[in-house]
Amino acid sequence: MEWDRFAEQMASMARDLLAQETLEATLAHITVAAAELVQGCDAAGILVLHGTTVQTLAPTDRLVEDSDRLQQELRQGPSFDATHSASGERVVRIADLTSTRQRWPDYAPKAHALGVGSMMGFLLFTEDEDFGALNLYSHKPGAFTEASELAGWLLASHAAVAFSSARTHAQMEQAVATRHVIGEATGILMGTRHLTEEQAFDVLRRYSQENNIKLREVARQVCEHGRPP
Repeated sequence: MEWDRFAEQMASMARDLLAQETLEATLAHITVAAAELVQGCDAAGILVLHGTTVQTLAPTDRLVEDSDRLQQELRQGPSFDATHSASGERVVRIADLTSTRQRWPDYAPKAHALGVGSMMGFLLFTEDEDFGALNLYSHKPGAFTEASELAGWLLASHAAVAFSSARTHAQMEQAVATRHVIGEATGILMGTRHLTEEQAFDVLRRYSQENNIKLREVARQVCEHGRPP
């Protein structure tokens, strides 16, 4: 591992991560960088758990999606261990998937049949919250060394901060957009029904609660059709 060159690439990647305009672009930059910078890595992706549902983000190869789908179906695998670890396990490195059948008796043979020889999983986290796992795959057993693990861990640390920043920015943009559409819908109801601002907003709020529809969606329908859906 040429650590001087790796450090330069990491510095460049960190700057590029913060320059991405969307959460999706940030995550894609992370996984592409992982496949390029970590020795032995053939594919990379980010797995996020929403309760018992798996979401695959920014996969660089179909293999990543197939592996994540297997873990969801079987309720076992390295990513499930990383994201559910009560022992604080932050890194899972599997040198040879054929030797892990006792730990993951259902997942291991099926993942190997997909073409997974070895893999690593890194929990993406900050001090405030866990996000999911950055997973790196190789078609060959024994592809990941201790140097690969260290490189992956450094990349995941940078990625977690960028992930957090990008998600916060996306949430802020969504909040601003929501306020805008609600304000526009309120104005439409004020004009068409001769209501005060408070009365118009109350119409939106009550319709949202009574019909179990998000307030933003009710407001969007009003903006499109001049009335609640």
